[in-house]
Amino acid sequence: MRPRPVGRKRPAALLAAVAAAAVLAGCAATDAPASPATPSATSPAAQPPAPRTTPEGTLLVADFGADTVSFVDPVRGAFDRVKVGTAPYGVAVGTDGRAWVTTAEGVAVVDTGKRTRPALIPYKTRTGPATTGEYRGGGMGIALAPDGRHAYVGVNVPDGNGVLEVIDTATRKVTGTAPVGRRPFDVDVSRDGSEAYATGHDSFDVTSVRTDTLRARRMEVAPYGTEGGLGSWLKPHYAVVRPSDGKLLLPFEGERLAVLDPRTGNVAVERMTADTHQHGAALAPDGTLLVVGTGPIASDDEEASLTIREPGGSERVVKLDGPHEDVAVSQDGRTAYVTGGFTRDGYWNGITVVALDGKTPPVRLAAGERPLGIAVL
Repeated sequence: MRPRPVGRKRPAALLAAVAAAAVLAGCAATDAPASPATPSATSPAAQPPAPRTTPEGTLLVADFGADTVSFVDPVRGAFDRVKVGTAPYGVAVGTDGRAWVTTAEGVAVVDTGKRTRPALIPYKTRTGPATTGEYRGGGMGIALAPDGRHAYVGVNVPDGNGVLEVIDTATRKVTGTAPVGRRPFDVDVSRDGSEAYATGHDSFDVTSVRTDTLRARRMEVAPYGTEGGLGSWLKPHYAVVRPSDGKLLLPFEGERLAVLDPRTGNVAVERMTADTHQHGAALAPDGTLLVVGTGPIASDDEEASLTIREPGGSERVVKLDGPHEDVAVSQDGRTAYVTGGFTRDGYWNGITVVALDGKTPPVRLAAGERPLGIAVL
């Protein structure tokens, strides 16, 4: 593999309809259910009213460039927004229809059916004033326990190590904390719920936290080494837990897939082929790994892409137009939704819809403001 410079680092059948469908964007943010719009008799372009309930398959995105989450029809585009708090980043959705959204101010609880925010849970950790931007303090990665009783939140502390905070989802209170690495971009949970994993971007590591005792154990993940420290691009960002064996998969630079065994801390490296800086990752129901290529960082990087990696290791790379950040997959496993927010400059306000069978080209939808985290309701 070529050496890398060290620097700062709905189903496919619906896709044809996407290209011709009108995009519904710019709805007002609200803390109450949307009221049906009244079309103007003088405006032939008046938008149809928002639905009274949120349909299954709706996308929820965190608007990092605003204080909202956006509700997005995967064919027509955004149709509603709800205020959640400053600079929302990560999203986790439970089977009860509640979404948990990390912001600079606390974790917002969103009733996705009514499209309201019934609560904002403050952090126990001091992170300074609520600000915006890539290095803002507050919550980043978030994941729910398999039984939905706890949420695990990676809290960024500017200029210091991060903290994993545990929220009791019934009482909506922080019940415990554990030390983790710097800037916890992502949080994942083991299939049995016994461990939570915080990916420390600026400390080249994953911290495993026992969910019963909150004992923390650091595991270095640095397939390029740690040269350059905080100034290196070659650091972990997002991870997924492989169902077959519980190992964590962390993509690097479209070249290397770090496979971390959390039992031993050992890391094996497999080859990847996109040759571009990579961030978000997700697993399809059949075990296919989806990885977002953000676009060039180094001068010899390829453009933005979505890597579709089969469980056996074969890959197909789909080119995307412009920077992207995170990815979610439809429940039937046929469609990927990739956010265009990006944590750095060059982002765009939308989502790219990718048919995973490759039979139709990707389609861009206007949605949100600098959308980062994404989930399928």
